[in-house]
Amino acid sequence: MGKSRSDMDIITPSKEMLVSSSIALLSKRWYGTVSVAEICRHAGFSNGLFYRYFPDKEAIFKHILEIVIDKIADSIADLQGATAKARLDRFIEIIFNFSQNNPALVKVFREGQYRYFEYERRLQAVYEEGLARALGGSVDLPTYIFALGGLRFAAVRSAFHAIPVHLDSLEKIVEEGIFPSLEFSAEKVFLTSIRPLPLEIMPDPRERILRAGKLLIGRDGYFTTNVQDITAAAGLATGSFYNHFSNKEAFYAELIHRVGREVRHFISLNLDPSLNRLERELRGLWLFIIFLSLDKSCYGIVREAEFVLPTAVKAYYDAFVAGYRQRSDEKAASEGTTEIEFMLGIAHYLGMDLNFDQSPEKAKKVIVAIGEFYRRGLSARLG
Repeated sequence: MGKSRSDMDIITPSKEMLVSSSIALLSKRWYGTVSVAEICRHAGFSNGLFYRYFPDKEAIFKHILEIVIDKIADSIADLQGATAKARLDRFIEIIFNFSQNNPALVKVFREGQYRYFEYERRLQAVYEEGLARALGGSVDLPTYIFALGGLRFAAVRSAFHAIPVHLDSLEKIVEEGIFPSLEFSAEKVFLTSIRPLPLEIMPDPRERILRAGKLLIGRDGYFTTNVQDITAAAGLATGSFYNHFSNKEAFYAELIHRVGREVRHFISLNLDPSLNRLERELRGLWLFIIFLSLDKSCYGIVREAEFVLPTAVKAYYDAFVAGYRQRSDEKAASEGTTEIEFMLGIAHYLGMDLNFDQSPEKAKKVIVAIGEFYRRGLSARLG
């Protein structure tokens, strides 16, 4: 018999210790590797006590997701400030500092965001309501992606990896944009001629293993997929896997590196050098969305890796940062770390949203609107 809502809502010291132990364990390890027994041992309780409060591990995991949403909602419920700009600055500060001050909770929520996307939608609604209160009007999807996508991503990278992101720079980007002197042509941004990645038609055994593993892990997940599944799908003996990879974790790290390389190569193949800096950024967003629609495995591989191989995922994003810095034009060279992390965040959250609601026309409308925000920020909403 399942627990009633009232049973789940009971607050006792022992329940709080179970929740704290769950947060401690789940913030360091993938959900699938943490058991109820471990949570209880960590808290110093018997398994029986756990089931007094929660029917299973999923229930306590979702309970933690509820805690995160409630904490954020409470923190932005009353935004002080006589002007829209003052309220927006306060809103940005609160969201940025939440990641700095609650890294364990944020880590658990990011996995929940991947496993149970409905909780991400609920948090998005909380953020949209808070941003609407700050601006004094409604907030649509492009406004949310621009303001919160860049901010949330940059805040997490700063909190988890000590990336030097600056709060005052984030405020300036959201309020004023990044490319105020540039205009863009939607026709150039959405040019339909696309060059595909080159394809090896006679792959060697290593390549066959990588292709098979990418498909299986992208579809079924890292922990569900074993080496035997991969080699069978590649049409090879299990032992052949170890001729090329020392273990499954090393294979996964190579797969993450490969995905990042493929995304960057696909975008670079289809970027016209005559585009200005803003047009390149917007076309890069469009090409990223196209890549995700063509390669269904990419999103799941990188998102799951955040919790399985966080170092490999940091390297994945660091490679994109390096790509920004290698561009030779003056504007790209002048972009700081905060600007780059912000733009990566917009791509991340735009990709996340459209991965679950695929619509090319919707993507185009959002990207055009983001282009205008890149030029002016939210200045038109600030009076």
